[in-house]
Amino acid sequence: MPTDERSHPILDVPLMERVNALSDQQIELCYHCHKCTSGCPVAEEMRYGPDQVLLLVQLGQKDRLLRSADLWLCAGCETCATRCPNEIDIARVMDALRQIMLAEGVRAADPGSVKFHRLFLFFVERLGRMNEAGLLGAHKLWTGNLFSDLGSGAQMVLKGKIPLVPHVVKGRAKLRRLFGRPGTGAALPQDGAPTGRRSRPGRTG
Repeated sequence: MPTDERSHPILDVPLMERVNALSDQQIELCYHCHKCTSGCPVAEEMRYGPDQVLLLVQLGQKDRLLRSADLWLCAGCETCATRCPNEIDIARVMDALRQIMLAEGVRAADPGSVKFHRLFLFFVERLGRMNEAGLLGAHKLWTGNLFSDLGSGAQMVLKGKIPLVPHVVKGRAKLRRLFGRPGTGAALPQDGAPTGRRSRPGRTG
């Protein structure tokens, strides 16, 4: 007897295809060995963890995924990709889910992280590199979180760890063309997190 996939999803192909296309990954290859989650440095802070995020994509649980803070807790450290026997880069999957979330107008579980991503790309596009002092100052003003970490921030400035004067690289016109190129992660200052990581060696489409 046929089952109603809307009430009992086994494999949500449209969602998985969308995430696969955005991330250049093959999520259907995940067989849930849990190696990614066991090595993830922030898994203890997550509700689902990397492995369960992939499972939710496979099951088509889009609402649960897009409203999860796990998307913004991912540090993009690539530990999961290094440990995965099928070379699934979950950091890129997280980026794809962030893009879908923002494109569909879903409110982020951590709005401050969305603002951080947008500011990061803003500075890189205009300066050619990051300016930490500008990023921190702009983020505090935008989020209204003005007084947290002031002590540690001041110490880092005094020790020269956070340069106050930005360094502007040459060839910014070429960089801006990269930001405007379709299909690049750098072209997402309005859409969320960057996804411009290179595919791992040996991956086939």
